[in-house]
Amino acid sequence: QVQLVESGGGLVQPGGSLRLSCVASGSIVRIGAMDWSRQAPGKQRELVASITSGGTPTYVDAVKGRFTISRDNAKNTVYLQMNDLKPEDTAVYRCNADIIGYSLRSLNYWGQGTQVTVSS
Repeated sequence: QVQLVESGGGLVQPGGSLRLSCVASGSIVRIGAMDWSRQAPGKQRELVASITSGGTPTYVDAVKGRFTISRDNAKNTVYLQMNDLKPEDTAVYRCNADIIGYSLRSLNYWGQGTQVTVSS
């Protein structure tokens, strides 16, 4: 049984910073690509950052230069460092990962989400 658990969300003022963490646990052999997406009330989900198994990151234009995605394979963890936060960054952030189990089959998993609120 595999699960992803996010943490690190909260309330921050504009211009502030937060670091989100997502830890995968369970029957894991390897983790492939991982990403962070967000969804604000009344809006569609938006992919904000992704990282390949080799560590190559990709960002949506709205967060380039402000957010950094990284991973620690030894800890089965992906991070999202968010700097210079803006009110429009307010959303529920969820992590997603491709998990290879002992069957050597890859399955996609989602975390439950963590709330990020940027407000003065």
